[in-house]
Amino acid sequence: MGSSTYTPENKAVKWFEDRLPILGLIHGTLGAGYNAPRNLNYWWNFGSLAGFMLVVQIITGIILVMHYTPHVDFAFAAVEHIMRDVNYGWLIRYIHANGASMFFVVVYIHILRGMYFGSYQSPREVLWFLGLVIYLLMMATGFMGYVLPWGQMSFWGATVITNLFGAFDFVDGMGESILHLLWGGFSVDNPTLQRFFSLHYLLPFVIVGVVILHIWALHLPGSNNPLGIDAKGPGDKIPFHPYYTAKDAFGLSFFIVIFAVFIFFMPNIMGHPDNYIEANPMVTPAHIVPEWYYLPFYTILKAVPDKLLGVIAMFASILIFFVLPWLDGSKIRSAKFRPVTAFFFWVFLVNAIFLGYLGTKLPDEVMIDMAGGVTALTLGQIGSVFYFAYFIVIVPLVSRMESTKPVPTSIAQSVLDANQKG
Repeated sequence: MGSSTYTPENKAVKWFEDRLPILGLIHGTLGAGYNAPRNLNYWWNFGSLAGFMLVVQIITGIILVMHYTPHVDFAFAAVEHIMRDVNYGWLIRYIHANGASMFFVVVYIHILRGMYFGSYQSPREVLWFLGLVIYLLMMATGFMGYVLPWGQMSFWGATVITNLFGAFDFVDGMGESILHLLWGGFSVDNPTLQRFFSLHYLLPFVIVGVVILHIWALHLPGSNNPLGIDAKGPGDKIPFHPYYTAKDAFGLSFFIVIFAVFIFFMPNIMGHPDNYIEANPMVTPAHIVPEWYYLPFYTILKAVPDKLLGVIAMFASILIFFVLPWLDGSKIRSAKFRPVTAFFFWVFLVNAIFLGYLGTKLPDEVMIDMAGGVTALTLGQIGSVFYFAYFIVIVPLVSRMESTKPVPTSIAQSVLDANQKG
């Protein structure tokens, strides 16, 4: 976790440190005991921002739980009570609700940065896997949290998503048994809400445990960098503190300003208006949509006409990231020196954003007005095919066939050359 030379001056602290060297561990992990590549740019801020958002979500969640009642008869009223009667309850709830979106924003950028600069390649495969596990836990936590306000979209979103697990009916009655286990009964009702509340409260602490493993896995091989080359000489690295703590603090202050704009000026822009209507099992919304951070996968689900195959495609679109280290056969990590890889990466990103946009549309909605009309479903199918083709066809072929640019011999030399040119 870093070679720490921390020696307390206070006798009481030294006595404690000799018996439980936790301060030395922190020093070696985040302080001057850990050296990072000297060329890390602001794309490397998003890991610390994700950690900050995790702490914010846990603290605000604990406060909200003090005033929330996990019961179908009282949940919606409890949220209204938080908004109207609890001192600064509106602020805490808006921080928590918008914090979920901000958490996913920084994690998505963190993952995409890892894809572009090859942070999943050897020897960082386990680091990549643990990051994806955190992402999967975030998805589960976010979905269960979306159900807790018990509005229309909460109820019907839970109904639609949980029903997907009924497709796994490989043995007669298996799908139905899975649904009854998830629901705690025969439909989405009070036992379902209580299950989701319990897991929504528990999973963030599980995420904390995986984050610790993630940091551990990071510090063993060391951080990747924009060049994608290993730090070899002493001039290639600098102490994490104070250089990167100062850089991360500046990035955090900028991020907090953006976060505050959403909280105070447009707190409901990323929510759905139907969720301000209390859940009613007798009234189905015109269009049931999940939160924005699930929309690309929701489009892939709708693009497949068969229910079971659609569910498999949706899960496969996430799990395929786990095999990316083996799909990419290039010996050069960073797409900075792989122009064809960089081009297809940006096409993949645009396609993913487009899939997210299509997730907000009805399948039969005409998107391109031409002969016969091109519907959102058709475009979603085209985008879904490209999504999987990127991983299965494009990455394996391009990574093994493209001609790459010359790679610098060292990080220090590259930094010095850049300074001279500047």
